Amino acid sequence: MEQERIGEVIESSTTHFVAAAYELLKTPPFGALIRAQSQVREMATYGLVYEIRTGSKEPGGRAMVRGRTYTGRQLYDGEIYAEHPDLAEVLQTEFAAITVGFTEGATIYHYLPPHPPPVHYSVYECDADELIRFSQSFDYFRAVLFARQMCSDELLAASIRAGARIRQEAERRLYLVRAGREVASLLKDDYDRLAALLRRIRPSD
Repeated sequence: MEQERIGEVIESSTTHFVAAAYELLKTPPFGALIRAQSQVREMATYGLVYEIRTGSKEPGGRAMVRGRTYTGRQLYDGEIYAEHPDLAEVLQTEFAAITVGFTEGATIYHYLPPHPPPVHYSVYECDADELIRFSQSFDYFRAVLFARQMCSDELLAASIRAGARIRQEAERRLYLVRAGREVASLLKDDYDRLAALLRRIRPSD
């Protein structure tokens, strides 16, 4: 069965890409591993979701208040979307990802691909098997830790937690120990930052 795409690329560069979700408010979580299709069928770009945003489709536009009607009726949270199904036509949910690798055939590389994914190409959320395969290597840690204009420590911690959660209990501890050692080697000169990040990589139940 073919995997269902969750959106399409609307902005693309060498180091990151932005996708628009096909369903309003439906995106992979922060730190999720996603895959964007390349022009070459056997290639795809991997990214970690570092930002999720929802706003008006109109350039420079803002969402309007919908929780109180002109008659004084109060609407709360999900009731607003049920009352105004047209919101799916005027709002758009987008998610941005930092590029952390690519796949060519069955081989995964943990560095930048030759070309970014084209605009309007398909985006998929990686399943458990693909995430396990990608997270066998920690070569992408450096690119995330030293990325600018994003919550890099929080992003890496979320990625590590996701990689731990999908593993069997026996493998989980070994994975976290290995990941912690890799982080420690990269941040050996910044103890405070290292300690804060290590506290964040404990997976939540």
